[in-house]
Amino acid sequence: MAQRFLAAIGALVAVTVVVFMATIPVGAQTSSNSKTTTAKTWTVPRTADGHPDISGVWAHNSATPLERPKELADRNFLTEDEVASLKKNAGELFNGDTDAAFGDSVFLAALRSAKGGAKEFTSTDTTGNYNHFWLVDREFDNRTSLIADPPDGRIPALTPEAQQRRAAAAEHRKLHPFDGPEDIALSERCITGSVPMFGAGYNNYYQIVQSPGYVAVDMEMRHDIRMIPTDGRPHVSPNIGLWLGDPRGRWEADTLVVDSTNFLGKADFRVAGDENMHLTERFTRVAADTLKYEVRIEDSTTYTKPWTAVLYMKRSKDQIYEYACHEGNEAMVGTLHGERVLEEKKAAAGVASK
Repeated sequence: MAQRFLAAIGALVAVTVVVFMATIPVGAQTSSNSKTTTAKTWTVPRTADGHPDISGVWAHNSATPLERPKELADRNFLTEDEVASLKKNAGELFNGDTDAAFGDSVFLAALRSAKGGAKEFTSTDTTGNYNHFWLVDREFDNRTSLIADPPDGRIPALTPEAQQRRAAAAEHRKLHPFDGPEDIALSERCITGSVPMFGAGYNNYYQIVQSPGYVAVDMEMRHDIRMIPTDGRPHVSPNIGLWLGDPRGRWEADTLVVDSTNFLGKADFRVAGDENMHLTERFTRVAADTLKYEVRIEDSTTYTKPWTAVLYMKRSKDQIYEYACHEGNEAMVGTLHGERVLEEKKAAAGVASK
């Protein structure tokens, strides 16, 4: 499984937190976001064909959660003191001696500890986890959610149809957790990653390569490469479904707009829609070291209304290495065999009870 060993080791400086703010101070919100501030002396670099140069390796290590926590309802932004408190708390919680924490869990643990909750992080994985030492440090800013629309910072409610689909899928997993390989999640089978590109804290680096007529995005997670034509060609036939959709790019001023349709609707990611999902991504270089990534999700058969998320990727000097996953899918054999053993034990217990 690929890890960012060089980045983790390079960033491993023992930090002892001696001051901890038990309660986040309540103050006026600030409407400024330092990540959107572009130096006046900076001008966007351009390629030979005149488009902004967004090539390079970009990292999403933001600690900002996708959805706004309920504790911060109606708070779009944190104060600088609140951000400083979260940073200190996260440094204490994730000091290299704890289980690894992914996604929104770093922010939520820091927030809830600062509000008087448990001052420790415990993995929900009953078999344990590897150490947080190997993960890249997360970056805090004053936003309370990546979701910018709806204003409450939350994913819109599911449609009745989507609720039924997900309930049926959950029931199937309960009754037939691992009957065969197809019951194992795509991500665990190392088949493909997912879009939108929201993952944080783990293999969340992206290498962008530009050329006339194409933009390619190499996603570190599972090593998928998205080939995005920018020559005006139409989408493929509607009856052709693709894991990551069919992307088509165009330049609007200094923003690369990527329109994706033709999804298979079988992705693992929690925000994924079905085959009717229409995804619009906007890539805008807003500073020498910052790439704004804005995503609009429209899927009337899954969500009751469209929604938008915005994140800021930071330029990285790191390389993207091979993602080997669990070489040869050997873990799949163990997973399926383990389920057969559990079935045999249940059957034996049933016989013994009669």
